[in-house]
Amino acid sequence: MDEDDRLAGRFEASRPRLRAMAYRMLGSLSDAEDAVQEAWIHAAGADASAVANLEGWFTTIVARVCLDMLRSRKARREQPLDPEEAVVAGPEQEAMLADSVGLALLVVLDTLAPAERVAFVLHDTFGLPFGEIAAITGRSPAAARQLASRARRRVRGTASVPRGRLARQREVAGAFLAAARGGDLAALLAVLDPEVVLHADAVAVPSGVPVTIRGAAAVARNARTASARSRYSRLALVNGTPGIVMAPHGRLVIALAFTIPDDTITRIDVVADPARLEELDLAVLDG
Repeated sequence: MDEDDRLAGRFEASRPRLRAMAYRMLGSLSDAEDAVQEAWIHAAGADASAVANLEGWFTTIVARVCLDMLRSRKARREQPLDPEEAVVAGPEQEAMLADSVGLALLVVLDTLAPAERVAFVLHDTFGLPFGEIAAITGRSPAAARQLASRARRRVRGTASVPRGRLARQREVAGAFLAAARGGDLAALLAVLDPEVVLHADAVAVPSGVPVTIRGAAAVARNARTASARSRYSRLALVNGTPGIVMAPHGRLVIALAFTIPDDTITRIDVVADPARLEELDLAVLDG
């Protein structure tokens, strides 16, 4: 076997791991595939004869490609997917991959700066030392450690209520999501305050006009008609309170911010406007 064949064989053996890493960085299966393929082009065109650790070298190349893609994405300020089109656009493979990674985690990672996201994924998920992350991000090891630390705090977030109260709020939000997925009107009514108010911004409404719905029965019917979207919805901390994020392909398109003062939901804010979504404080809901 010549050197080129050996290199290609080692890269192909590493491809699943590299794809998984790129997916966590980019939040898109197609982008992850593109990043890994671009990394192979770089590797195949380089002199690898003196490389002692090929797997580590492949990791470095893929991570740098992903970092460049993230920076380019931020510069372009890509628009979120259209909520209605996004529901039917996602392939099964990507939906399964999002579930395995954690859709809420992908959403929160998408709020991080590119270098923070890369540092967090490389260290917290794949265990790379900060010395190697520093070389990839162009920072010192101490700065790379700080990048991952800042990202970790964003991912974990801070709840706005004590842990016991948070657990109950999570139960209520989870019951709402389960009932919406199942189209269970009675279960929806059980977690909604009789005087609940739902407000949806203009982007969330097909007519382009903000909508306010009042009363448990009307809100429950609305939630049931939107059950198709719940496939891409997961619980997350939204402004410190358990809420729901909908993110086909790991890209946030809608967030539901709940007000849960006691054991029922008294207000639901449906946010789809990209500018407002960027202002939300999102974090992964543990457990």
